[in-house]
Amino acid sequence: MTTAHRLQALRQLMEERGYDALVIPRADEHLGEYIPLHNERLLWVSGFTGSAGVVVVLRDSAAIFVDGRYTVQVRQQVDVAHFSYQHLINTPPASWLAAALPCGARVAVDPRLHSLQWYRDAEDTLQASGVVLCADADNLVDRCWHDRPAPDVRPALLLDDAFSGESSASKRARIAASLEGHRADAALVFAPDSVSWLLNVRGLDVPCLPVLQAMALIWRDASVDLIVDPQRMPPGWQAHCGADVRLHAPQEAATLLTGQAGQRVVADPHTANAWSQQCLEEGGATLIAAPDPVLLPKACKNAVEIAGTRQAHVRDAVAVVRFLAWLDAQLQHGRYHDEAGLADQLLAFREDGEHFQGPSFDTISAAGGNAAMCHYNHRNATPARLPPDSIYLVDSGGQYTDGTTDITRTVAIGTPAAGVRKLFTLVLRGHIALDQARFPRGTTGTHLDVLARQPLWREGFDYDHGTGHGVGAFLSVHEGPQRISRAWSAATLEPGMILSNEPGYYRDGEFGIRCENLVVVEALNGELETPMYGFDVLTLVPFDRRLIEVGLLSPAEQAWIDAYHRRVEDTVGPLLDEPDRQWLAQACAPLIAS
Repeated sequence: MTTAHRLQALRQLMEERGYDALVIPRADEHLGEYIPLHNERLLWVSGFTGSAGVVVVLRDSAAIFVDGRYTVQVRQQVDVAHFSYQHLINTPPASWLAAALPCGARVAVDPRLHSLQWYRDAEDTLQASGVVLCADADNLVDRCWHDRPAPDVRPALLLDDAFSGESSASKRARIAASLEGHRADAALVFAPDSVSWLLNVRGLDVPCLPVLQAMALIWRDASVDLIVDPQRMPPGWQAHCGADVRLHAPQEAATLLTGQAGQRVVADPHTANAWSQQCLEEGGATLIAAPDPVLLPKACKNAVEIAGTRQAHVRDAVAVVRFLAWLDAQLQHGRYHDEAGLADQLLAFREDGEHFQGPSFDTISAAGGNAAMCHYNHRNATPARLPPDSIYLVDSGGQYTDGTTDITRTVAIGTPAAGVRKLFTLVLRGHIALDQARFPRGTTGTHLDVLARQPLWREGFDYDHGTGHGVGAFLSVHEGPQRISRAWSAATLEPGMILSNEPGYYRDGEFGIRCENLVVVEALNGELETPMYGFDVLTLVPFDRRLIEVGLLSPAEQAWIDAYHRRVEDTVGPLLDEPDRQWLAQACAPLIAS
């Protein structure tokens, strides 16, 4: 079935239901970043494989909306004969529709695939132009997708307290106590990673994201109504989660949610889908708009989670160092592998590590100009071979039972141009500045973002993505509420939060550079008039010294790199065999020989 035939089928169904437009986001009913194959509706209609985007189908045209990460990729994957290209941030779909449609037009959306906040904002924007937003949970794409894959349903993992550091009963008691402040009877725990954290379970249904595909209501007595496919719950789950966790199949969700008349329910309009909250309201419940009560406790890792994450990063560093040493050896023998072979080799090294469960996201293995696409995926095209005298960007991570990793290294292939080395050094200087940040309580990631960009800005350069995202503990590699970005973030940085530090630079069609470590927020010790927080690094892999222009570094920056490399060698070196240990010693040598 071609793109033209798929659009034709959708338009025919739109006409039958009286719709003038259809909004298709890259999302499923759980609103997660990673979605199972059977819910890849945007991919089905457009061919676009990016992690974020929206398609709007009109009666005689269509458009695809992507952000700055995908402006190059969308033109390679999506046929301009069928879709116009729009910027998701600069031209939001609802605003575009309000301008494109006549008064009285009807726009269909599946309320399961959008947050309540998005739904209300879109409704207001469209109403101002006389356009009607129509909720239709009988998804039009599903009706036309005749060879749609069956859902992959597998039993979940029950995470031992030795990894979680706190029992589910204790977590549920904490969350239940927080409801008192809202005078609420219950809270809707919607996000799968929040449900997984709360019950100390992990799922196997979604690639790279070890979460249970579920949502729940938690009550003031700490009991839980869990909405999940019973086949996902393994033997022993009741004893693990607690006798006061009640199971409901997904087909019972509407009955459960509409049956809460008179109850006051906390729900996050930004993270929970519109359908679940509309059901609660239709049944007579009162919604209390507030952040997901699990979000902040989950983000602030306990001592066991941080210790486990550190151990996972050491094992991950062993794998990445072995890969980088192997890559250098291959290049010395004139073997210029392609992106797919490199990604596979890195995965093989990770698979040797204890507690490894799989990648934490699709590896970005990008040679030459492909690295200019921030979220490039070699599986979407013919994998490119490493070009000589260039750079190679590899952004990858692992899910371990005791932690989640995410690291980007930019590697010299031969002798890159001086201009490339300068830009790499500017990016690394921004990375160092953010790593060394000291900040008082109440600071958000937005306050710090400028530190990572300043070396590039001084030279007239920039990058079009956030500088850092939150990371879970054997959970989502992209975790809220914490982040570091120019876009305003109200979430303050608190001890125990894990974030990435990943400034970059990208030149379309030529190369891409990114330097990424994970760090954890810590309270600083010492006699300080104002208590301060800072970052402690978790990632332990050397940066490529061959790309560093030492003359552009301050003495303090040189000292930081040398100290970091000593820490890497001291920690990882004893765990390596020869000749990997020798490679690491050379990679971690001081920038300027004494």
